[in-house]
Amino acid sequence: MFEPSLLIPLAITATLYLWGLWNIWRRAGIGHGIPVRRCICFLGAILALVIALVSPLDALSSVLLLAHMAQHLVLILIAAPLLVLSDVPLALLWALPRRWARPLGRQLYRWQPVVWLWQVVSSPICAWVLFTTVLWVWHTRVLYEAALHDEVIHAIEHLAFLGTAVVFWSVLLQHNGPRPVRYMMAVPYLFTTSLQSGILGALMTFSARPWYPYYTALTTSWGLTPLQDQQLAGLIMWLPGSAVFTLLTIGYFGASLRRL
Repeated sequence: MFEPSLLIPLAITATLYLWGLWNIWRRAGIGHGIPVRRCICFLGAILALVIALVSPLDALSSVLLLAHMAQHLVLILIAAPLLVLSDVPLALLWALPRRWARPLGRQLYRWQPVVWLWQVVSSPICAWVLFTTVLWVWHTRVLYEAALHDEVIHAIEHLAFLGTAVVFWSVLLQHNGPRPVRYMMAVPYLFTTSLQSGILGALMTFSARPWYPYYTALTTSWGLTPLQDQQLAGLIMWLPGSAVFTLLTIGYFGASLRRL
């Protein structure tokens, strides 16, 4: 499915990233500055974004709630953490002409409003609240239905999910400090995320009526009632979605115990 409004920005971003990566490796050597594994993470993130936003999954999400839920999970659980692990800002900075890259990098790191804003947004509590709020607010009937009826609102919805998920994963994957402290911070951070996303999925699964009238006349061609479609969507969020956070919680908890 050819979607210029999505494919062109993705292609430009990938081109700039690879050009910046080439400039770094040409000066520092292949694998230095940005390791090869981070480049692989970036390519994986672009692939995940294509699957979520341009593949048949996107078309299917307009007729099935379960596909829409799968689309959101690809953005939140795959694309976002891979972008965090990709060193995208560094690569994009090096894609600029050298006479611009160094001064711009210094200004960004020293510009107090930017530094202060990132410190606030990327604090564990703020990042968790932002991620959780966006997840729940966009599943209210008014906003969810609005996104289904308006492409601009739909794009804002996806940007909200992806953006807050990037902040959420940045706290977890790029948190500085002693490892035991980082691991112990990660345990409640992930556990409460698993809990709240599981509750939302369970509410959708066990609801006695469909939440979103938009899908009422669309699911029957796929052999599903609107309620069955919603129940499957809830299960997708509840089981695979919460399972990721639960497994990570267990992993971080075990790592923290080993380092005590």
